[in-house]
Amino acid sequence: MTPHDITLGIQIVPKSKNGLDTYKLVDHAIDVIIESGVKHMITPFETVMEGPYEKLVQIAEKAQKAVLDAGADECLVYYRIHYRKDGPVTFEEKNLDR
Repeated sequence: MTPHDITLGIQIVPKSKNGLDTYKLVDHAIDVIIESGVKHMITPFETVMEGPYEKLVQIAEKAQKAVLDAGADECLVYYRIHYRKDGPVTFEEKNLDR
């Protein structure tokens, strides 16, 4: 995709027939992201990561699998990716203190 760092936002919405707690299922995905060591920001609606495209996609796939392994029957997964062809996309360039 691009050799530069990107930002990838992921929202995982687990569905469980057993009535499992959605927040606890999502926590398994967040744990995967935290353990990966990539720069990230957890928000109420999604978790945003910064890093190489291929690495972030692998982490996102592992996060989805963790939710299923924790008991979800299915997941709705929403990605938002910001990349550019001639340079990196970073948290620092975004005004996060608004």
